[in-house]
Amino acid sequence: MHIYLFVTKSENHAIREREREREERERERERERERERERERERERERKRERERERERERERDTL
Repeated sequence: MHIYLFVTKSENHAIREREREREERERERERERERERERERERERERKRERERERERERERDTL
């Protein structure tokens, strides 16, 4: 048995518009997640640089 759903052009347009909006929101969420990942990578790089600076200071103290 087949059930057919008939929608008017305006209803179909509204359905497609909601779907496009949903997809755009999902893309925006993904972009935000990527920005957060990049911020976390930058924080990690900064922590690594700070640890390296600290090691360098320790070496300088040890040589004195």
